[in-house]
Amino acid sequence: MKQTAKKYILPYLWITLASLVYAVGFNWCFVPNQIGFGGITGVGQIVNHLLPWAPIGTVVIVCNIPLFLLGWRLLGGHLLVSSLYAMFISSLFIDLLTALYAFPPMEEPLLACIFGGVLMGASLGVVFLQGATTGGTDLMARLLKLKMAWLPMGKLLMAIDLVVIVAVAVTFRSLYSGLYGLVALYISSLVLDGVLYGLDNAKVAYIISDRPREITQAIIHDIDRGVTILHGQGGWSGAEKQVLLVAFKQRQIVPLKRTVKEIDPSAFLIVCEAHEVMGEGFREYKQNDI
Repeated sequence: MKQTAKKYILPYLWITLASLVYAVGFNWCFVPNQIGFGGITGVGQIVNHLLPWAPIGTVVIVCNIPLFLLGWRLLGGHLLVSSLYAMFISSLFIDLLTALYAFPPMEEPLLACIFGGVLMGASLGVVFLQGATTGGTDLMARLLKLKMAWLPMGKLLMAIDLVVIVAVAVTFRSLYSGLYGLVALYISSLVLDGVLYGLDNAKVAYIISDRPREITQAIIHDIDRGVTILHGQGGWSGAEKQVLLVAFKQRQIVPLKRTVKEIDPSAFLIVCEAHEVMGEGFREYKQNDI
């Protein structure tokens, strides 16, 4: 029973909560300030502006039908079922909150695009982590991810949504609508990638020292991180060198630097950002990983 709840019920609860946050961000921040929003939701903004009697959420559902028919063949059943649910419930929340006038609008456009971008990016990230999308360009980005797996989801969404934001700005006849929309889109893509990849916040260190064995033992036993020994050669001196490669968590950067410098003050240390680290001590690879 617990396994069933964890596998099926809990993800849909997270999707429901994230969809509510998505609708709050859209209705509270974007709609009152006519800030251009990307994706099918942005198309809903355009249709609603031209046909005020057409609710945005309903337009989103109708426009998603051909995308889901395409996605069903390319992505398989599980992702499409969860995405159908996410798309439907988020669209329903948008229309319900609009009808209920649940909260006063955010009247400062700059704050609206900042907080709206944060709410939208965070909610989309949670939905993606549950193996779903909210349809529209989210689904298009997921389909493109199959062909361009090296691109982060946030960057893919930003490229696709840019076209829709320009169209929304033209419809509203407001340059500011598009400019605020670009700011919000950039913020949401950063937050989205932060939710998807930031929890795996890791770094990689390259250490060149005359005392590699001592540093290796200290890192393994004191910091509890593995070390890979690479064989290098000094370009000027021609001397053989051992280069220590260490993947570690962000919180371990201070003890790592302290350990290296205490053992060998003249050690050469390079620390790089690691986009993703998979394996023991870090996250595991999953099928259809994003």
